[in-house]
Amino acid sequence: KQVLQKYTDITFGAWVSAIEDIEYNEMPQTLTFPTEYCQMLNCPSPEIAEKMFHRIDDVRKAGDSVGGVITCAMQNVPVGLGEPVFGKLHAALGAAMLSINAVKGFEYGSGFAGTKMRGSAHNDVFFADEKKEIHTKTNFSGGIQGGISNGEEIYFRVAFKPTATIMQTQETVDKEGNITLLLPKGRHDPCVVPRAVPIVEGMAALVLVDFCLLSRRFSQM
Repeated sequence: KQVLQKYTDITFGAWVSAIEDIEYNEMPQTLTFPTEYCQMLNCPSPEIAEKMFHRIDDVRKAGDSVGGVITCAMQNVPVGLGEPVFGKLHAALGAAMLSINAVKGFEYGSGFAGTKMRGSAHNDVFFADEKKEIHTKTNFSGGIQGGISNGEEIYFRVAFKPTATIMQTQETVDKEGNITLLLPKGRHDPCVVPRAVPIVEGMAALVLVDFCLLSRRFSQM
């Protein structure tokens, strides 16, 4: 993060966008956490963060666990990071995120929602602004096309499963295959998602630094 801040104009941040079926679907213009609930949950919406907190607390009291989603957005990523076949930018981001414990899914841009759209609606139309700089009118591609950054905001979502160890007796088998009971002990998080936000940011930063170095456009690094 410090390298990117010193040598580039890239900015980025991540936040909790879903806990179970409680969702925050907006893309915040400025990422802030104004209330105690927001800070605890790493969610920018006070109302949604409070609902998420109480859902996790209810799950904890029941001795169960719950999963969720973290969204990350990156601005001012220069055009041309990535390769068209080997070394796709989104593939590297996906590999980094899927290496995090408890992660079960990764999608960028429109993701799975794009399967419900037609090409005429999903295609990002290019245009030149008043400064003759080229942009896209929409950003369903998530800032990456053909594995290469196109200068638009890059955004992706990371899905985390419920914590495996729960404070309930579960049936399992021993090494001989006999049915036995699993009796959990100790302290176990009912939800790991809020604590994973800085991990997602850290992994994203590592990928971006790698690609900036590979591009050779930041030789001063």
